[in-house]
Amino acid sequence: MAYFLARTDPDTYSLDQLEQDGTTVWDGVRNAQAVGAIKKMKIEDDILVYHSMTEKAIVGLARVTSEPRPDPHDTKSWVVEVAFVRRFEQTVPLLEIKATHLFDDWSLVRQSRLSTMAVPDAFVTWLKEKNVL
Repeated sequence: MAYFLARTDPDTYSLDQLEQDGTTVWDGVRNAQAVGAIKKMKIEDDILVYHSMTEKAIVGLARVTSEPRPDPHDTKSWVVEVAFVRRFEQTVPLLEIKATHLFDDWSLVRQSRLSTMAVPDAFVTWLKEKNVL
């Protein structure tokens, strides 16, 4: 099982909305690097949901429930279905992640506007040590 991070503007689609919906098709990703991350997802992979804009924090967990497929509405995009798993008791702010300097080479730190990305194993371990995962 792999971990990915999906960034969303909570004013557009928040973790609260995913919790209410239960599942959704994760779409709207057009950046080639982010689409590449979606293409690598597998059923049962976990997704860290990151709220951008004002919060700038990892707020919860979702799970991939379908194989990635081309977006039928956008030839430059791919989609995947995801399901709500849980919200985190404590969010993980981007400022805290940056302050550790342990993940300076991770896309979230270097390219925080990238909408979808793989999560390094070391970050997953760090979250588990913090009792977030």
